[in-house]
Amino acid sequence: MSPQITPIADSTQDLERTERLLAPDGTRLAHPDLDPFVADVDASQLRALLRDMVILRRIDAEGVALQRQGQLGLWAPCQGQEATQIGTARALAPQDYVFPSYRETGVIYARGAQPGDFVRMWRGEEGAGHDPAALRVAPLQIIIGAQTLHAVGYALGIRHDGADEVAVTYFGDGATSQGDVNEAMIFAASYQAPVVFVCQNNHWAISEPVAVQSQYPIAGRAPGFGIPSLRVDGNDVLACMAAMRWALAHARSGKGPAYIEAVTYRMGPHTTADDPTRYRDEAELEEWRRRDPIARLDAHLRSIGELDEAHLAEIQSAADVVAKDMRAACLGMVTRAPLAVFDGVYAEPHAGLDRQRDEYAAYLASFESEA
Repeated sequence: MSPQITPIADSTQDLERTERLLAPDGTRLAHPDLDPFVADVDASQLRALLRDMVILRRIDAEGVALQRQGQLGLWAPCQGQEATQIGTARALAPQDYVFPSYRETGVIYARGAQPGDFVRMWRGEEGAGHDPAALRVAPLQIIIGAQTLHAVGYALGIRHDGADEVAVTYFGDGATSQGDVNEAMIFAASYQAPVVFVCQNNHWAISEPVAVQSQYPIAGRAPGFGIPSLRVDGNDVLACMAAMRWALAHARSGKGPAYIEAVTYRMGPHTTADDPTRYRDEAELEEWRRRDPIARLDAHLRSIGELDEAHLAEIQSAADVVAKDMRAACLGMVTRAPLAVFDGVYAEPHAGLDRQRDEYAAYLASFESEA
């Protein structure tokens, strides 16, 4: 029998509070509701979570560097959000299906993404960034909040088929103001779809602070749709894992959707096209640096004598290898010819498409004549 937890829908707890298992200084905190969901997590597994987060941060830094060097058109950093992404993703079952936004680099990493998968889409190459069937992760979604509708539709199919799966969708605090997210929650609640909504509240929807668009903690919205929710410390990887295990158990048992608000912080820009110094106070950034998710787990493992220099050296080496392979995959990609965009659109010859091909060819040729 699964452990029980009191969701916000059934509680009068202070919504301003975030549930946690690790304090910012790494101290392990007792939590009668969350503890049962991570009772099996030992020191070895905690080191694995630390390894994941360090590798993710290295991937993220490499993505930013590649974009600055002109190898990628754009990159959406996730520095500071490693605990939310790794903690929740490592709780998933292999058969579960994920519907991400564009910032879930850590989720696709945890689902088995290969080095080239991290950059292919941002480089503008053919196909999705990764193989959705292999990872059981839908293509990264650029349209804000649209993936929540896709997740609920998939979850309705799960319910129809009686499959042992859960659909999981990730989105940011800004997306909660979109109609798509609210409509998805209506359908999920109405039809008791097995879907988990994960809101990564990183405090900034581009330049809009969460306090402006949400006068009440975001986790408090879900109960209005009849969906139980939890508000957890998104910089606490253990709490994020526990929350996701609760949510998955709830959805998988036929009780319908569940909602997690993970309170974290975007340390970098919204994308590499953004300058956060124009709207964000440096003092706020410094405050969140003291809550760093990697430093928190590092401190905890050191305090219990389960992390030494040999462990750290292995982790750093692994991160460097992933970054090296990612860069090599990016630089080794061969961009197909521009006119190939018309290939495979129709199975049979099509006069309209031939005309468009000719027009595009003339357009490209115009640049050659100007050179």
